[in-house]
Amino acid sequence: MAVPSVFTAFDTDGDDKMSASELQRCMEATLGEGVSEEEAVAVLAAVDADGDGLPNQGEFSRLVAGAEGEDDANVKRRCLRDAFGMYASSPTEDTITPASLRRTLSRLGLHELGVEECRAMICRFDLDGDGKLSFDKFRVMMMA
Repeated sequence: MAVPSVFTAFDTDGDDKMSASELQRCMEATLGEGVSEEEAVAVLAAVDADGDGLPNQGEFSRLVAGAEGEDDANVKRRCLRDAFGMYASSPTEDTITPASLRRTLSRLGLHELGVEECRAMICRFDLDGDGKLSFDKFRVMMMA
């Protein structure tokens, strides 16, 4: 079984495009708060380079990496930190474990992924072999 990317986890219908409804569902599942359809459309339009209204994986990566701006590095780091927090095992434990990854992906609708698949996803970027992703490892994964 192929290990899904972050984009694949958000692209619930598998069309290789990010729709406003997919973004809304993911925001609700991971942040616990929803955004309106208008807000989701506006966010996606900001990164939609080809103008079709549905960002592809490359365009979506720009959204995850953060907005262009005067302090781009800090914006990217803050966005990545927020994304990392969605997957972290707990507010006090600053790592992503196979169980916490499975729990978050399950909330996103990927119920078929087991702990072993999540362990394999983590293993790809677990540079020190501790079985967890720290924020630094997560940052490397997201920028890959």
